Amino acid sequence: MCFGDKILDYKDDLLRDLDDLISVRSLSCSDPKESERALDLMLDKAREMGFAVKKVSSCSGHIEYGEGSDIAAVLAHVDVVPAGSGWRSEPFALTERDGRYYGRGVADDKGPAMTALYCLKALKDNGIVPKRRIRLIIGAAEETGMTDMQEYFSSEEMPSMAFTPDSDYGICLREKGIMQLEISAPNHDGTVLTEMRAGTAVNAVPAQAYALVDCTESEDNSLRRFADAKPGEYDFIYTMDGLDIHAKGKAAHASTPGQGLNSATHLIRILAANFGQLPLGSLCSFLDDAIGIETDGMSLGIACSDKESGALTVNVGKIEINSDICRCEIDIRYPISADSGGILRRVRQRAAIDGLKTRLMNHEYPLSVEPDAPIINILSKAYKTITGEEPELYSTGGGTYARTLNNNGVAFGPTLPGDETHIHDADESIDTGNFWKHARICLEAIKGLAGA
Repeated sequence: MCFGDKILDYKDDLLRDLDDLISVRSLSCSDPKESERALDLMLDKAREMGFAVKKVSSCSGHIEYGEGSDIAAVLAHVDVVPAGSGWRSEPFALTERDGRYYGRGVADDKGPAMTALYCLKALKDNGIVPKRRIRLIIGAAEETGMTDMQEYFSSEEMPSMAFTPDSDYGICLREKGIMQLEISAPNHDGTVLTEMRAGTAVNAVPAQAYALVDCTESEDNSLRRFADAKPGEYDFIYTMDGLDIHAKGKAAHASTPGQGLNSATHLIRILAANFGQLPLGSLCSFLDDAIGIETDGMSLGIACSDKESGALTVNVGKIEINSDICRCEIDIRYPISADSGGILRRVRQRAAIDGLKTRLMNHEYPLSVEPDAPIINILSKAYKTITGEEPELYSTGGGTYARTLNNNGVAFGPTLPGDETHIHDADESIDTGNFWKHARICLEAIKGLAGA
């Protein structure tokens, strides 16, 4: 028996508290007060366990165990993206079904956050005295640009080493840069397209899109024929205001847009093929011509890649068009060696051709940690102790708290190879065996951080 197995002593308590945490609808994109409530829940549970806690801001705080001048940390977040539709069980409750735990945040990132707290409890209950102060740093605005960690580290000390259980196993050494942009027109100038809506978060591929068009019966018939021959599902409903079109694609994380099917860009492509681009208005013309259904930025003139971190990706995450608003939000993940300034400049220049303005909403710079860094050795040992295998060292387009750590930390878990967790999608879940395997790895890793 290894020390990591001791986390299994807390199964019932951990799952009960995780259910409480998942039940909080902590959507940082729309309800910061509920996200703060999730943060408070974590801090209150830690206080009840006898740990020192500190609430640094309305969206950040930490739980601490041990003494000393050196700090090692685990970073996790308790805010989540909207549930969306298509769930087979209540998204804001922990449900066990068919050998899996379901619930929004069970994998990203409430499950790992609560697990890390119980790992600290296991250390404390078993008399493990850390040689470093161990902090569990909790954020409540990760899904909306990580402003929580900007606030936290503006007053709190940077750890000398850390990991965040908010990605895949093995160990993520590199994270692409992230730029999230708003592209807008002063008004909607389309003649056929009256309204369009798609997406709930810029960092997710929208699974559903809606459009209202003013068209003739002949145009409607040809539109249906186009839709029948293209990917996705389309429903057409006649109303007094025009033809309602509901498109259904497949959600995915913006870091891997090719794994989804963007309902918005595919719908625009069908509308443009039927009516032409100009009748859809300048914003949709730009989206169809400069992005289309691509995810690599080729038509936008920003496609690039490198050996260390892979290829650039583009995702159109949100669209809102009506008589008052004409805007979209796009998510760009660029390689660690790319010129971010050049990418932004080219997007602005291309959007300006269609009379559109570009606003930089959020920019997170790339992360790169060397394979021989001390944190890599600690995490590798923990992973091998539980799995018997060496962890893969990899790069990702995902954005985690690791990039806020001045290259002193990495992403590590919780998703094990082959487990489809459907984060940012309906039926987010994690295999029950893998959940507890991650918990055992996490306890070994935190024990390693403690130097014990």
